[in-house]
Amino acid sequence: MSQSRYDVLAVGNAIVDALSPATDAFLESQGIPKGAMNLIDEERATSLYAVMEPGKEASGGSAANTVAGIASMGGKAAYIGKVADDQLGEIFTHDIRAIGVDFDTPPLKDGPATARCLINVTPDAQRSMSTFLGAAALVTEEDVAADADKLRASSIIYLEGYLFDREEAKRGYVRAAELAAAAGKRTALTLSDLFCVDRHRAAFRHLVANHIDILLANEAEITALYETEDFDEAVRLVGQDVEVAAITRSEKGAVIVRGDEVVTVAAAPVDELVDTTGAGDLFAAGFLLGLARDLSLEEAGKMGVICAAEIISHFGARPETALKSLIEEGGIGLA
Repeated sequence: MSQSRYDVLAVGNAIVDALSPATDAFLESQGIPKGAMNLIDEERATSLYAVMEPGKEASGGSAANTVAGIASMGGKAAYIGKVADDQLGEIFTHDIRAIGVDFDTPPLKDGPATARCLINVTPDAQRSMSTFLGAAALVTEEDVAADADKLRASSIIYLEGYLFDREEAKRGYVRAAELAAAAGKRTALTLSDLFCVDRHRAAFRHLVANHIDILLANEAEITALYETEDFDEAVRLVGQDVEVAAITRSEKGAVIVRGDEVVTVAAAPVDELVDTTGAGDLFAAGFLLGLARDLSLEEAGKMGVICAAEIISHFGARPETALKSLIEEGGIGLA
């Protein structure tokens, strides 16, 4: 078992989510790409929010959702992310601390507002995200360095691909990976979104090959990263680049790769598919906590699919049932 102070420390976009039901016609009328994440400015965020259906608001962000899941399993988590010194920033800070995650990144005093993600969920459970990154995109190398002691005290450092749009964040990610490696800890990356891979393929390939120990992605993202339509070829290639890769395949479950070893984990049953928002984030929570606690690849993968199944059974990307109890019911013991 890991003797680190934290199981996982995550670095990502600190975002407040607004989730609303929507129709395909609404997406088309608003020019929203279905099933993907689209970056917008603050003016567009204000106008779109005004015409969305009533919904649910909660603190979010991909990596923040992951550490929330880890806390729900009784794991020890910390977070680095940037909010503004405003009301939404205060809400985010209160929420993430209240669930037991260690978060001390100083808020941005001058600059854009706290980020928000407007998520329109269609009846087929697809989520289409329009994101104003605001202060969230301004995580710097200095923010990472300020929490260097926490990085060294974490079993796994987890980096969110969504944050990769700015050069400052890229430098921060390399710094985090270097600090982790020097302390004998592992660095994980999620590719986050197909659009992220298309925008940053060369930079992601370099980061993965040189600084990443654990890679998380879905099937579309991993094949796009290696520019192949052959899933098995992508699996072979990622096995050469990283120590461990976990690739989610929706209802097909997940494929986990370590060198030449390939483990397939079946998806956990779901009574009703309501909203896929956060499915990958919560798979990452279970999988990374399993690795941090030195479980087998199969057990870690099973934790991931159990967590993902809980999150897609309701609106929102934060657990509504204590994940620790679901993991125990699944026959997995966390030391």
